[in-house]
Order: sequence, then C-alpha cells, then structure tokens
Amino acid sequence: MLRFLLVLSCFSLLLGQAQAQNQLAAALTDSGSSVSPGPAAAAPMVYLVAEEMPSFPGGEAAFTKFLRAKIQYPAAALNHGTSGKVHVSFIVDEQGHILDPKVVKGLGFGLDEEALRLVRIMPWWSPGKIQGQPVKVVYTLPIVFRALE
Repeated sequence: MLRFLLVLSCFSLLLGQAQAQNQLAAALTDSGSSVSPGPAAAAPMVYLVAEEMPSFPGGEAAFTKFLRAKIQYPAAALNHGTSGKVHVSFIVDEQGHILDPKVVKGLGFGLDEEALRLVRIMPWWSPGKIQGQPVKVVYTLPIVFRALE
C-alpha cells in the first residue's frame, strides 16, 4: 500500500530577509504612504515583505495539521512516483483573505491542482502588518509532496 508524506516549508521568504527589510525601510521612507490620499487614489500597494508577515492561524504546526487532514494525493502522481515542490503564490489581503492563488513552479501529475485546492480552502490568515497597520502582502508557499512506498 502506498503511503504519502507531506512536508511543508513555510519559510521560503526568510532567504534574503535582511535585504528585503532594508528595501522595505527605504520604500517606506521614500513614499511615506502606500496609498495616495483623495478620491482618485490608486489601488493599495501590495508588499513583497512586511514588518510582520502574514501567518496561518495557529502557526506552522496548525498549518501542517490542516494540510495533512485535507490532502488528497493525486493517483497519477502516486502511479508515477512523482515527488517534489509545488510553489504557490497568493496575496493575503488586509482582512487575511487569500487572493489570486497561482502555481509559480509546478510538478504536474495533478500535484499543481492539489496544491491550489489546498490553498483555496485554507482558513483566513492573520494579515501582514507595516507600522501596525494591516497591508496586502504577496506570499509564496512551497508545498513539498513525497510519495512513499
């Protein structure tokens, strides 16, 4: 009987964190605000990094538990013994909603679709914050699939 293991890496954005924080500080200093005042205001800015990054309610352990409970490993991936990472990018808005999920690097054999399905059914996240205010933040989540025999 085939068994599978889902391994999750939530910290894909930690690489280059110091550089990203420096860029964020420079952007905040230069712009002062992410939205222009007035009725003709542009759409709110979507940040690549925030002082407080978005997070799954309950943290990484709750996230792993959620994924393990909800995953449906595709038969095509099991039959082909396909394992690896599917990178899903999405926006966490000011209320914690997940917007516009898309696969940025996939594996095929149904794993891309399964990763998207999992992201779409996730509960609301805690939003990212800058200067204590919730903001839209782009988040890229690598989901690692491993088929074990």
